[in-house]
Amino acid sequence: MGQLFGTDGVRGLANGELTAGLALGLAQAAAIVLTKGRHAEDLRAQGKRPRAILARDPRVSGEFLGAAVAAGLASSGIDVLDAGVIPTPAAAFLVGDIGADFGVMISASHNPAPDNGIKFFSLGGTKLPDEVEDRIEEALDRPKLAPTGAGVGRIRRFADAEDRYILHLLGTLDVRLDGLHVVLDCAHGAAAAISPQAFVDAGAEVTVMGAEPDGLNINDGVGSTHLTKLQEAVVALGADLGIAHDGDADRCLAVDAQGRVVDGDQIMAILAVSMKQRGLLAHDTLAATVMSNLGLKLAMAEHGIRMVETKVGDRYVLEALAAHGLSLGGEQSGHIIFSDHATTGDGILSGLQIAAEMARTGRTLAELASIMTVFPQVLINVRGVDRTALDGHSVIAAAVAEAEAELGRTGRVLLRASGTEPMVRVMVEAADEATAQAVAERLVGVVREQLAV
Repeated sequence: MGQLFGTDGVRGLANGELTAGLALGLAQAAAIVLTKGRHAEDLRAQGKRPRAILARDPRVSGEFLGAAVAAGLASSGIDVLDAGVIPTPAAAFLVGDIGADFGVMISASHNPAPDNGIKFFSLGGTKLPDEVEDRIEEALDRPKLAPTGAGVGRIRRFADAEDRYILHLLGTLDVRLDGLHVVLDCAHGAAAAISPQAFVDAGAEVTVMGAEPDGLNINDGVGSTHLTKLQEAVVALGADLGIAHDGDADRCLAVDAQGRVVDGDQIMAILAVSMKQRGLLAHDTLAATVMSNLGLKLAMAEHGIRMVETKVGDRYVLEALAAHGLSLGGEQSGHIIFSDHATTGDGILSGLQIAAEMARTGRTLAELASIMTVFPQVLINVRGVDRTALDGHSVIAAAVAEAEAELGRTGRVLLRASGTEPMVRVMVEAADEATAQAVAERLVGVVREQLAV
């Protein structure tokens, strides 16, 4: 069997790679792996059953995949609380909030509508480690749990799922958002109902777009991967800021009153400095990936904030937060994690915290974002090369060292082998676009020559 789990669960074309049969099997396998141990045994001895939260984004394929997952869980003796269409971070929160044994989210995040995915959250609402995902994959070929009679699970609607989550979000705020006009782009996704309600309840004036999901239009020209319409709306309406979610609302990007994008690095800079000033930034340290802009690192150093760098992927940021006892981390793409309030990236929570900092300080988003200078960044994917030969290659290492010496403190070079394709990513940051482009193209030439296949 090939590797099913990727960096964010099992993902693929719905009814192509990701079939109802696979969804059923994954649910049955997860029931074996995620309910082992004293807790599940004690429950069954008391005539009770383990519980799982089930949620999805509004993709049409989520309906049949959700039905397959629910069937797999219930047939394995798991009680299913079906939360319906809610964001991924809401599902993770609810697992911990009610003490469920695990959770299942059906979503392909920012991918187009034909795709879908299945990811699991363990006890407490945390993402699964690689080794646990491997055990679930192995369990696909093992005998399944097959209780009968009163031992089979029940499937019930989780009626107050949205209310619980919104109250949780509002509970993270120490100021109201009265007087702020926010434009929300919900990507025709899982945030369509909850995000506008949360911002309204917090006191903001809200204009909503991308909030009419029909099962097929998720991420279609809207959301955090398509910001043009939000930028235009913020400027046309004279709004104070815009917030864009992706399909499952675990990330957000922002737009200031002039229509300029404020990315995840800038959001982290704003919030890290604010949290440090309020004594909320654990160990005065921020966790971010190696792809974060050099400007973030320089801004943090200027404000006495240390940085822990991780591999690319929010799961690695989460691991760093746990390992170092940190309270804030994230990615340039807008996955921002507040470990005091969430176990995963949360786009609605991030948006509320950005708006709260504006309300708290009386400053515009542009003024807040000016805390960080964004260095021009050029990223070139070099395809058709032997990515496995990158590490330890002396000629390439010498070329990188020469480029770094040329750029000095105002630049940075990063070469990364793709984890899935015969490709090497060349990223260069510099004080100006022309320099970044020239250095990147020079390194691309070295990589093509040295790693040709």
